[in-house]
Amino acid sequence: MSGAPLWHGAIAFACRAHLGQTRRDGRTPYAAHVVRVAFSLRDEFGVEDEEILAAAALHDVIEDTPADYDDVAEAFGDRAARLVATMTKDMRLPEAEREVLYERGVIDAGRDAWLIKLGDVLDNLRDAASLDDPARGGRLRGRAERLVAAIENAGFSDEAVEKGVELVRAAIEALH
Repeated sequence: MSGAPLWHGAIAFACRAHLGQTRRDGRTPYAAHVVRVAFSLRDEFGVEDEEILAAAALHDVIEDTPADYDDVAEAFGDRAARLVATMTKDMRLPEAEREVLYERGVIDAGRDAWLIKLGDVLDNLRDAASLDDPARGGRLRGRAERLVAAIENAGFSDEAVEKGVELVRAAIEALH
């Protein structure tokens, strides 16, 4: 990749994969979300691990685009692909079952997945607040509170996880 950081290539891959998709407002390119998640992990949480940052940029490509696990693994390695797969909901399942299994899978996956999910939740909460979308904010708040509680109950933390939890808590409060 000509000396560029792995995660920069992941951002380009994600932008191409999400081309034509928009956020809930119908105007913002979807790729803005995945770019913000990757930059939040790096700039706000202090994450320097290239594969985690790559997976953060790619966290929705398996779920929301034609790209699959093998595409991600081939371009960015097995570790990044496993993290992206952890961030992928099984859309074949009924919503209630899907959400429970997804949340459990993210928590069971550990620190690296927590960081990506905290970044994802943080960006979604900030987006809901900026769009003044109370209904979506309420749904997101509940998910964010469950994520933070599960991470805290896991009994493991480090500086990056603590920063992510702190920022998600602040974003939850901003919705009130």
